[in-house]
Amino acid sequence: MNKAARLLPLIALFVLAGCARQVASAVEPEAPGFLLGMWHGFIFPFAWFVSLFTDVSIYAVPNNGGWYDFGYFIGIMFLGVGANRGKRVVYRERIVETRGPIIDQ
Repeated sequence: MNKAARLLPLIALFVLAGCARQVASAVEPEAPGFLLGMWHGFIFPFAWFVSLFTDVSIYAVPNNGGWYDFGYFIGIMFLGVGANRGKRVVYRERIVETRGPIIDQ
């Protein structure tokens, strides 16, 4: 498969994403903004679990648009489930001394 054929689905995705728009009734200036979006992103895993059994929403609608979305993204990626707390690598050396004959069975 050549390079252009592999890029075609990605280009199509970007073109379709460019056509998307937010409904005007879902954006209100006094609605939840950046900080509340960050909080909602942070508590996303818990809110999602609760939303399976109750009428809790994981995303505030209406919101104030881009700033709420950006806060939601920050909340999920850097504070919440997407946060990489780093891997702890522990190196341990274990030396086993045997005394006496080794018997293979």
